[in-house]
Amino acid sequence: MTLTFRAIAEDEPGPKWSALFAQYWPSYRNWWLREGATARPTYLECRRAIRTYMPAMAPLWEELCELAGGGDLEARFLSFYCPPPYLSGCSQAIWPGDTPLLVRNYDYAPEAFDAVVLKTNWMGRQVIGMSDGMFGLVDGMNDAGLAVSLTFGGRRSVGEGFGVPLILRYVLQTCTTTAEAGEVLARIPCHMSYNVTVIDAARHFLTAYLAPDRTATLTHAAVATNHQERVEWSSHARFTATVERERFLLQQLTLHPTGRDRFIAAFMRPPLYSTAFTEGFGTLYTAAYMPAERLVRYHWPGVAWPKSFDRFIEDSVSLSMPNI
Repeated sequence: MTLTFRAIAEDEPGPKWSALFAQYWPSYRNWWLREGATARPTYLECRRAIRTYMPAMAPLWEELCELAGGGDLEARFLSFYCPPPYLSGCSQAIWPGDTPLLVRNYDYAPEAFDAVVLKTNWMGRQVIGMSDGMFGLVDGMNDAGLAVSLTFGGRRSVGEGFGVPLILRYVLQTCTTTAEAGEVLARIPCHMSYNVTVIDAARHFLTAYLAPDRTATLTHAAVATNHQERVEWSSHARFTATVERERFLLQQLTLHPTGRDRFIAAFMRPPLYSTAFTEGFGTLYTAAYMPAERLVRYHWPGVAWPKSFDRFIEDSVSLSMPNI
């Protein structure tokens, strides 16, 4: 299977974003309705949640809803409030060197993936990130040098809250430091368990353990795979090798410290790199966020695709994903 990644820049919500939404909406609509429309919150419930927990971003949400056609279902989807459950894999870690670097693998099903890197200037804040649902992000960085990334937290619990990609978007739109991001992550409810790692240009970092049924925990962990402080879903842990990947990364940080390039390269080899594409947990890309340089490089074995705020080319890269 060939997967094509596209880089798209549009400062304000406009025709490019609208065209992307129109392209992806049929698939997202089917996913959103898979349990029936009544299983999802109403428009009024979604609007209330946005205004309560993400007030600074409410006008942007309303603007995107209008661009998406102004429909009830589109607005509920774009709120990311209480979406259907979904699982991902992923590994992420902070390099122990003296310059800030966050590296992550995104392990997910290729057929359910936007494969779009968006550069925007929404709300007067430039953001580059890997799109999810055309509004959320699975990782990204803003022009203040704040970078964020997520992994699934390895718990079955589902509750009332936002899909974590919109929480990441909100962090990047409204925060400039790790401390500010931590306050937001501790405050906004998340509908499933996720681990969010944050680093800023001063190399201050944290990993937040988010969950729908308990208070968020902010830690100084430099590594996150697919469990939180302990394994709570043993079959998922075995399938994704979360403990083995965490142990490998901790060894990279402590026992076998390496230079920046070798640290990034380790993510493109087992046990971090996964070829479980048919099971929905193959490594779709590796991202290396360099906040001090305002630079992100997306990597695949033998391929590097750099993007920065000073030099963001609207191009694409096509890759053959193995074992699909």
